[in-house]
Amino acid sequence: MTDTQPLLTLNNGVQMPALGLGVFQSAPQETAEAVATALRTGYRLIDTAAAYGNEKEVGHGIRRSGLDRGAVFVTTKLWLSDYGYDATLRAFDTSLANLDLDHLDLYLLHWPVPSAIEKTVASYKAAEKLLAEGRVRAIGVCNHSPGHLRNLVDRTDVVPAVNQVELHPYFTQLPVRTADADLGVVTQSWSPLGGVNVYWEGGRNAANNPLTHPTITEIASRHGKTAAQVILRWHLEHGLAPIPKSVRAHRITENFGIFDFRLTADEIAAIDAVDTGVRGGPDPDAVDLGDYS
Repeated sequence: MTDTQPLLTLNNGVQMPALGLGVFQSAPQETAEAVATALRTGYRLIDTAAAYGNEKEVGHGIRRSGLDRGAVFVTTKLWLSDYGYDATLRAFDTSLANLDLDHLDLYLLHWPVPSAIEKTVASYKAAEKLLAEGRVRAIGVCNHSPGHLRNLVDRTDVVPAVNQVELHPYFTQLPVRTADADLGVVTQSWSPLGGVNVYWEGGRNAANNPLTHPTITEIASRHGKTAAQVILRWHLEHGLAPIPKSVRAHRITENFGIFDFRLTADEIAAIDAVDTGVRGGPDPDAVDLGDYS
């Protein structure tokens, strides 16, 4: 771990780096070098998923970095087509083989599926088994609303360590963050810079780009930082765990340059006020196994 990057302690005592590299939509041929670059830069968390189609390249990048396995926190996710108890165990084995690792640090259910709650619960119970066997150090979920999370907690034994959700200045997810905190769950931010507004469904919310909002660009100018650095710092100030995605070496390095400044309380509040309450990505309540299998 670096000296400057904060660590978040999960509810089972495992420590997780607060900043990571995401590889959603990273082409396989670019992923390995992006991961190696990030790790050489100082990142110590890499976030992938079975559905991203680049787990093998993430494994290549980790090995290319030259770091010991214990120095890197690796997350992957179970895709909807593998929900169910036995299917989850098989999918985990496949992901582990793709990554060429002997264990995972964090294993997440990629979506809640309200229309198939029994399969969702069965998958989480399989993850609990993997946790008990020491094959993964922590387990959690993605895209869970407070209701989804409470329903899962009421029917399982291990409170999720992490809930990874869409979260950026235009969609701050305060109810989710509050519910997570009440349960001792760390909130991890996907699309932390708001890029989902640009790439999802033809960029229907492309005008809502936090990187160009005048409040954020003014704060960035004040600190001699980029808008992206200010937004990532805002996540850290709130105790969130952002996982920005990039395959460009200069952007990967830029996004890591957030540990030498702090935002004031007024600046944090000003960025909070940018929130529109509008989601850029899929609605978790609308996810159905038949649509995403």
